[in-house]
Amino acid sequence: MGDIAVRALEDPTELAGDLAFPEGPVALSDGSVVVVEIGAGRIARIGVGGTRTTVAEVGGGPNGAAIGPDGALYVANNGGFRWTERAGRRIPIDHATHTNEPEGFGGGWIERVDLDSGEVTVLYRELEGRALRGPNDLVFDTDGGMWFTDHGKGRYESVDRGGLYYATVDGRHLRQVAYPLLGPNGVGLSPAEDELYVAETLTGRVWRWALSGPGRVKGLEAGLGIRHGGACLAATAWSLDSLAVEEGGNVVVAAIGDGLCVVAPDGTVVERVDIPGDVTTNLCFSGPDLRTATITLSGSGRVVTCRWPRPGLTLAFNR
Repeated sequence: MGDIAVRALEDPTELAGDLAFPEGPVALSDGSVVVVEIGAGRIARIGVGGTRTTVAEVGGGPNGAAIGPDGALYVANNGGFRWTERAGRRIPIDHATHTNEPEGFGGGWIERVDLDSGEVTVLYRELEGRALRGPNDLVFDTDGGMWFTDHGKGRYESVDRGGLYYATVDGRHLRQVAYPLLGPNGVGLSPAEDELYVAETLTGRVWRWALSGPGRVKGLEAGLGIRHGGACLAATAWSLDSLAVEEGGNVVVAAIGDGLCVVAPDGTVVERVDIPGDVTTNLCFSGPDLRTATITLSGSGRVVTCRWPRPGLTLAFNR
């Protein structure tokens, strides 16, 4: 990867702590932030002053989240994990057996959460008789459709092969677009919505697909089961989690034990933001200039904010 600029996180401010493995931050227009708590099966809302309220108890393992075209919160729920406490940090895997699949596991799902009432509606659990194994993250396009990744579950000697999906919010149309992937995690769209990015946890790669329209990849017949059709944007030395996109097109990926890495649209790794001693899982952008980064540090159960050097991308929908 050559020489990569490394900098420290710029003056982070703790927004909230003592959360059960927070992820999926979503900034709302009133200044509050919604996060999922994977370890508690809960959706929480953090106010401007750090006050915390429970939006909904959804169960399983709520993982990624985004505001949809109707103003509701849509959640990729992985169905739950096994957990290990190590050095004061809680991580979603049982180290003795090296598995994150809980006993009696029946699959994950995509759900809709009404932010006002807390009502939860499950939209998708399976496709053509195959259960979703671990929906992880999602993003909406301006047409109102959602792209989401299914990360799957892992065991000592095997892992599920994951995939990339496209779905409508009415719960009626779900399609597998790209398969197989090895631990697909974060997903995001380019500013022009002509490219889609997925970060793979197990390989440290960021994949790119050229899009021909909503839910459509150029030149790819989905479901071949041999190659998923993506081009490798960047191959990194890190285990990757979720991602966000900057206004200028850079892809900012959570690098779990190493902080954040920034990948330019041409595949150059621009920089790494060092966040030692924690588990960095996700981020979102907010503020009038979209230069406030809200970052989930899941190992310590914290959500922090900081000033970001470049503006983030305006998402398709907000609330």
